[in-house]
Amino acid sequence: MVVLACAVSALAQKPALLDGNPVLMIANDRLTLAVRSEGGAMVRLVLNDDPAAVNPLHAGLGHFVCVDGFGPVSAEERTAGLPGHGEAHRVPWDVVSSERTNAAGGAGTTTMSFAATLPMVQEVFRRTIRLVDGEKVVYVESELENLLAFDRPINWGEHATIGSPFLELGKTVVEMSAVRAMTRSHESQSETLPHRLASFRPFTWPMAPGLNGESIDVRPTPARVPVGDHTTSLMDPARRLVFVTAFNASRHLLLGYIFRREEYPWTQSWESYPGDGSIARGMEFATQPFDLPRRDVIQTNSMFDAPTYRWLPAKSTIGSAFLMFYTRTPDGFRKVDDVVLASGKLTVEDRTSGITVVLAASRPL
Repeated sequence: MVVLACAVSALAQKPALLDGNPVLMIANDRLTLAVRSEGGAMVRLVLNDDPAAVNPLHAGLGHFVCVDGFGPVSAEERTAGLPGHGEAHRVPWDVVSSERTNAAGGAGTTTMSFAATLPMVQEVFRRTIRLVDGEKVVYVESELENLLAFDRPINWGEHATIGSPFLELGKTVVEMSAVRAMTRSHESQSETLPHRLASFRPFTWPMAPGLNGESIDVRPTPARVPVGDHTTSLMDPARRLVFVTAFNASRHLLLGYIFRREEYPWTQSWESYPGDGSIARGMEFATQPFDLPRRDVIQTNSMFDAPTYRWLPAKSTIGSAFLMFYTRTPDGFRKVDDVVLASGKLTVEDRTSGITVVLAASRPL
């Protein structure tokens, strides 16, 4: 296995294991990211100068890609061997290239490119991850190639999931540039945890309808457990770039994603708080509102006048891009009101306190 653990001055390569699984460590002087060799899941992200090494990503698969498929499979697909959430997170990812480039008079960039063959759906998935020196940003570009001679609707979700200790009951808050939203049908959810939200009801983010008709702010993680709920939100169609963030004020840590709204119109918030400490919350941006079987997604066609799938033309390739950032926040910073990427900067705004967090972000989306 190749391990990239680059400081500004050099690029080291050595084998590495994380929780018993082979991983590739991609780093700059600010961040270190662990990517699993099997399935490409981003499983660990830490600030290099954080003595506690707090990893916001949930234990296990952290952030993994669901393609082609996002949700359970049909009985026929299961018989044929197709796994839930698509093939990409279960097959080996081959390292196509890894390099370190140094711009004249500028910051160096560490780049790693992967390719994964998806034999059951006859597609090839490719992903390139970049870190630029001096930046607390991870840039991710992806491609999906259709090996067949016909157009096909595809399901693609970025299954980003946060966990403890970054995720804390009553303390961690999720914000996003969303507008219309919908609670998930109870019938399509696990019944192992009690619900606090009504079943399949529309709402305006972030105030969701409760079981007893009350309005519940779904941004903060609830303080009382056990509870489990699931909502989807349509990202603001007036924006080209949209965001979802998770902020832990007590730890002064902020994780966020910025992505193109036309590629990922929907963001799901999946919440699992069983009461035994193994809490998790998904911030899953995707081509579809809920992770459901393929037939259900395609037959739905649209929700809130927005599509629920994406077309992959015959013998063609489509792409997507997003960035992930992770940073400390200053004292007094209390909430995320907006995130803007422009002119080589990523600006996070807290309008109540008047504090902004500005990060270097040299690569545009």
